[in-house]
Amino acid sequence: MLDSKNFVVRTLLADGLVTEADLRRAGEHAMATGSDLLDSMVQLGVATSRRLAIARAKICEYPFVDLSQFEIDFNNTRFIPRNVAERIVAFPLFVIDGVATVAMLDPLNLQAIDQVRQLLRCDVDPVVADADELRALIARAYSMVREQESTGVDTEQALTTGDEPVVAAVNQILAAAADSGASDIHLNPEERELVTRFRVDGVLQNQQGPPRSMHEAIVQRLKVLAKLDLTQTRKPQDGKFRHRHKNENVDIRLSVIPTIHGENVVMRLLRAAAKIGPVSALGMPAKAAEWFEDAILRPHGIILVTGPTGSGKTTTLYTALNRLNTPDVNILTIEDPVEIRLPGVRQVQANAEIGLTFASAMRSFLRQDPDIILVGEVRDQETALIAIQAAMTGHLVFSTLHTNDAIGSITRLRDMGLPTFAINSALICAIAQRLVRKLCPSCAVPDTTHPLLRKIGPRFADADFRAPAGCISCRQVGYKGRMGVFEMLRMTPAIQALLEHQAPSSQVLQAARADGMRSLFEDGLDRAAQALTSLDEVASLRSELAGGESASETRAAA
Repeated sequence: MLDSKNFVVRTLLADGLVTEADLRRAGEHAMATGSDLLDSMVQLGVATSRRLAIARAKICEYPFVDLSQFEIDFNNTRFIPRNVAERIVAFPLFVIDGVATVAMLDPLNLQAIDQVRQLLRCDVDPVVADADELRALIARAYSMVREQESTGVDTEQALTTGDEPVVAAVNQILAAAADSGASDIHLNPEERELVTRFRVDGVLQNQQGPPRSMHEAIVQRLKVLAKLDLTQTRKPQDGKFRHRHKNENVDIRLSVIPTIHGENVVMRLLRAAAKIGPVSALGMPAKAAEWFEDAILRPHGIILVTGPTGSGKTTTLYTALNRLNTPDVNILTIEDPVEIRLPGVRQVQANAEIGLTFASAMRSFLRQDPDIILVGEVRDQETALIAIQAAMTGHLVFSTLHTNDAIGSITRLRDMGLPTFAINSALICAIAQRLVRKLCPSCAVPDTTHPLLRKIGPRFADADFRAPAGCISCRQVGYKGRMGVFEMLRMTPAIQALLEHQAPSSQVLQAARADGMRSLFEDGLDRAAQALTSLDEVASLRSELAGGESASETRAAA
């Protein structure tokens, strides 16, 4: 068997991608740990597994393939037993006209090619793939699809014994979602298939998932993890559990509802407190960030964050709590559910069935000597009155409202029956926010023809507007990650005076804009002008806001 490792190393050296010093360091690491030289290069960051694969493809004169660009049929596991695929690190991608295209770690391994040829009973056309991606594909494929030769375990037995394939299939779904940065996992049973989708950057994307035959067993496994009733399949159930992934805990909220094709599953992946950063990481405009820092350092009052579900409100609130979380401060939260666990903070899960509501918890909190209180949402007059009372009696209160924009929060509080003097005395600021997708920096292209360009005026004449194109880096989507856009209303003396005189919202808006408030739409345009997001995302934001006819958006668009 030919060994391509030395050829790979020489190729990297010749191309100037590694140095002799890098190789010495990797060699010392390999000797000390007993690992392979190429593995040590990856572990030390001397080279990526992708770069090694490209180098191997170059010397072998075989194509390099990006596995993420293929719709791979996991049923191809029937061609090669799992132990063989794992040993030689190879997986058949497809067979056309009697020739099998097989992704391999090392196409110079002639014994491996002969073995694959005998197993498939056809000619083999090797291609080179990233070692990490190929091993992940093998692990996921053989976990998703039952192979009698390699497992010999049926679904019911796997569920009760904890063996493959069901346990492994669930673990692979959770791991793949965490690796892709998904916020939600959807397992949707249809008549003949189980549709698996991940919500990535706010958009649902189809994924290669387990077969329909595994649906019931997967649901049962998830119910076991979440401690739900395994015998109940005709009523909705909610639960939660914790999954360990790459030495980090991922908290998962599970929702199961019955449908005509079986139980539909949606899982929300909750980010760890370790990923909550400083205020600067929120991405607020400089002036708004300065105002927010000033607001959260106030000794008492109430700060409201508004926006629809999935707009990043919890992240903003926990960024503030994280900033204030010191040993000399007593912080209490009541949430439904508790999405982020923050050490040092007393967090309470609301439970209406036993009478533990936002309002009842707030009353108890006031007897717990709190400095700071977070109430998940001001939903009704009772909660609003208690929150305002706490803010007026020396406590700093954070909460959320479902309003379209920042000024709408004042209207909402008035509609709940709060007197103007209480709003003026307690409210520090209201922040409206949304999330927009960030352009992939590797493939964004200039955008000079978008219809929105005709409506935004000359201020952006020299802006660098860009549009998504799609590349390998972003999996052909054109976007990678999301960012917040913000609108912040400060309760200035001028605004308080207008509220005292029952001024209409248009006058309040005018005073807020004179103070420097910028609308969500304007902030979105600023981000697009910096090539951080696209005009398509801004247009979608504008359409959403126009649906509620926010006063600030109407004025900004004009």
